[in-house]
Amino acid sequence: MLLAPEDITAIWLSIKVALTATALSLPFGFTVAWLIVFKPFRGKVLLEVLVNLPLTLPPVVIGFFLLLLLGKNGWIGKLLAESGITLIFTWKAAVIASATVGLPLLVRSIRIGMESIDRQLIDASRTLGAHWYDTLFTIILPLSLRGILAGSSLMFARSLGEFGATIIVAGNIPGITQTIPLAIYDYASSPSSTTMALSLCMVSVLISVSVLFLHEWLTRKLDRSRAL
Repeated sequence: MLLAPEDITAIWLSIKVALTATALSLPFGFTVAWLIVFKPFRGKVLLEVLVNLPLTLPPVVIGFFLLLLLGKNGWIGKLLAESGITLIFTWKAAVIASATVGLPLLVRSIRIGMESIDRQLIDASRTLGAHWYDTLFTIILPLSLRGILAGSSLMFARSLGEFGATIIVAGNIPGITQTIPLAIYDYASSPSSTTMALSLCMVSVLISVSVLFLHEWLTRKLDRSRAL
């Protein structure tokens, strides 16, 4: 494989963005899934629609909406600018784009894990006088680990391949915001750079396969520990 120094930077930046987006989204995704599964409230359907909306919208549309919100004229962007914080065309904007696009996958996986929990365990804990947070941390969280692992793996892989929203809010700046998909896009536009594009494609495949193997290994280890 032929990799230029800029390609190595793009690889590390992609991993950094994907890990950060996954880590930041985990608490929020877990909370949303918990609300949907265990808390009856008005507007639940609206919450589910909003969470799953990024799955149906083109990533470019999501990126454009984020640009309107986080740009200099956006209401969030203005507040951040007053505090001296700039997000647009930085790697942090790529994190926000990846987190927004990948969140539905995370929430859906955690939700499936929570829905598989035996409700009798939860009822028993409440009957014994456990507070909601005790039930959350001693029953719901441990029994949702499989869904959390699956959702984290899916979101990491999705963030690793994010293109449309990222290029809108973060741009394609080599060494600063250029991730693997953006670098491949640059190489693919030049007929003489096919080998470089193929090399980055292979790296992307290797990273994704490694994540999937890690997910399977952790899942089997979790299943064995439960069996004991």
